[in-house]
Amino acid sequence: MAVNMAKNYKKTLVACYLGFITQAIAANFAPLLFLTFHTTYQIPLGKIALVSTVFFLTQLIVDVLCSYFVDRIGYRVCVVASELCTAGGLVGLAFLPDLLPDPLAGILTSVVIYAIGSGLLEVLGSPIVEACPFAHKEAAMSLLHSFYCWGSVGVILLSTLFFALFGIGNWKWLACIWAVLPLYNIYNFATCPIEPVTGEDKGMNISTLLRTPLFWVSLVLMVCAGASELSMAQWASAYAESALGLSKAMGDLAGPCLFAVTMGISRVIFGKFGDRLDLMRFMFGSGCLCLACYVSASLSSNPLLGLTGCILCGFSVGIMWPGTISICSKKLPGGGTAMFALLAMAGDLGGAFGPSLVGNITQHADNDLRRGMLAGCIFPLVLLLSLLLLKGLRRGKPIHN
Repeated sequence: MAVNMAKNYKKTLVACYLGFITQAIAANFAPLLFLTFHTTYQIPLGKIALVSTVFFLTQLIVDVLCSYFVDRIGYRVCVVASELCTAGGLVGLAFLPDLLPDPLAGILTSVVIYAIGSGLLEVLGSPIVEACPFAHKEAAMSLLHSFYCWGSVGVILLSTLFFALFGIGNWKWLACIWAVLPLYNIYNFATCPIEPVTGEDKGMNISTLLRTPLFWVSLVLMVCAGASELSMAQWASAYAESALGLSKAMGDLAGPCLFAVTMGISRVIFGKFGDRLDLMRFMFGSGCLCLACYVSASLSSNPLLGLTGCILCGFSVGIMWPGTISICSKKLPGGGTAMFALLAMAGDLGGAFGPSLVGNITQHADNDLRRGMLAGCIFPLVLLLSLLLLKGLRRGKPIHN
C-alpha cells in the first residue's frame, strides 16, 4: 500500500514539476519575440513593453483573488484551469494578433489569459507539494522551484534553436508547440492525488495572518527575494551587452540563461541534500553571496568579474523563495491558501518593483547600469536583516490559527 501511495504522490510531484515548466514558458516566451512584434505588426517598442507589465499585473491580481476563491472551488479544478489558461493563451498568441483589428490588443489578450494560468500555478503548486506526505518537505519544495529555472533555460535555448533552424517567421508554430505541454499536464493534475492543504482544519484567514509578526517578516523577505532575483535577471542581458560588447543573442545566453542555470543548481543542491543542511544557515549564506554579487556587478572595474557576479547571483537567490515558503509552512501549518497567495503576491511585487528601481536609477545616472546595480544592493541588505528577524521569530511554537 505504501509503495502504491509513493507512486501516486510521485505523479503529483511530476505534475507540479511540469506545471512550473509551463509557468516558465508563459513568463519567458513572449519577451523573445518583442522585436518580431515590432517589425511584423508595426507596434512601437514602448507599447510592446506593456506585455511584461500586463503579465505581472495579472499575476498579482490572481495572487490576491486566489486567497478568496480557491478553497471554495477546490484545488484540482483551479490547477486544471491554470494549465488550460496557459495553453489557451499560448495558442491565442499565434492567432489573435491577426484576428483582432488591433494586433497589440490580440497580444495583450493572450498575455492576460496565460498570465491567469501562470498566476494560479504560482499559488497552487507549492501548497500541493507541501500537502504531500514527503519526509523532507523543505528539500522537495526547493527541487520543485528548480523546475522553473530549468524551464526558463529550456525556453530560451530551444526557442533560439528553433528560430535558427526554421526562421523567426515561424514563431506561431512554436507558440502552438509550447502549448502542448500544459495541455498534456491537464491529465496529470486531473488524475493525481491532491491532499487538503490544511488537513481537516480550515485555513487561517488574511486578518489572522496579518496579525502574525513572523508572517510580516516573511512578506518582506519575499519582496526582497523577488526584487533581488528579477533586478539582476532582467538586467543581466543588458549588462553583458554594455560591459562586454556582446550581441543581443549572446547577451541573453551569457546573462539571463546562465543566471537561471545557477539558480536551478542552487535549488537542486538543497533539493538533494536538504535533509543534511540547515535551511536558515543556507539562506543566510546565500544572502551574503547575493550582496557580494551586487557589489561585484556595481563596483568592479573588470567587466568579466562583474558578469560573473550577475551569473552567481542566480545561485544566491535560488533558495530564498522556496525557503521562505517552507519556513512559513512549518511555523504556520494552518496558513492555508491565503498564506501561499500572499507570499506569492509579495514575491511578484518585488519582481515588479526591483527591476523598475534599477532601471530608473540607471536612467538618471546617464545610463550607467552599474549605478543602478549599486542601488539594487538595498534588496539583499534588507533580505539579510529580515533573515535575522525571522531566525528569532521562528523559535516559537507553530501557529495553527
